Amino acid sequence: MLRLIMTKTIDTLQCSLERLQDFSSEEFADLSNLMCQLSARCQLTTAHLQAVIDDPNAHLYVVRQGVRIIACATLCVFCSPTGRKASIEDVVVHSDFRGKHLGRWIVQHLINQAQQWAPIDLHLTSRPARIAANELYRSLGFRQKETNCYTLSLV
Repeated sequence: MLRLIMTKTIDTLQCSLERLQDFSSEEFADLSNLMCQLSARCQLTTAHLQAVIDDPNAHLYVVRQGVRIIACATLCVFCSPTGRKASIEDVVVHSDFRGKHLGRWIVQHLINQAQQWAPIDLHLTSRPARIAANELYRSLGFRQKETNCYTLSLV
C-alpha cells in the first residue's frame, strides 16, 4: 500500500511522490538498485526494508515514474535530551534521472514534513564526492556543521 502525496511533471517526466508502506518484489528490486547507487557496500534485504516500513519513527518516501521507483529518501524523527531531532537518510535519485530536480523535490518534501515537529533540528550527511547533492543541500538552507563524524559498526 502506498500513500500518494502528490504528482508533478518535472522536466517532462510525470512523477508521483509517495510514502512507501509496503512493497512488491519489483519495488524491492528498484530500491536495492538505488541503494547500490548510493553505496556499493549497501546490501538491502527484504527484512531490513520491512523494518524501516514498520518503524513509526522512519518515513520512507519514493518518487515513481509509472510503476518504477526512481528516487527515495527517508526521514527519521527522534527525541534526545537536547531536543527533538530528525535526520534525512539515504537520499538517492537513479542515475538515469539525475539533473531533473527530483532530489530537490523529495528533500523539500522531507523538510516540510519535519516542520510538523518543530522546533526540531534537521540533520543530514553527504560524502564530499557527491558534489551535486552537497550543492542541493546548501541551496535548501542546510549549513555545514563543524564537527567530527564517527561511526562504529557493531555486528
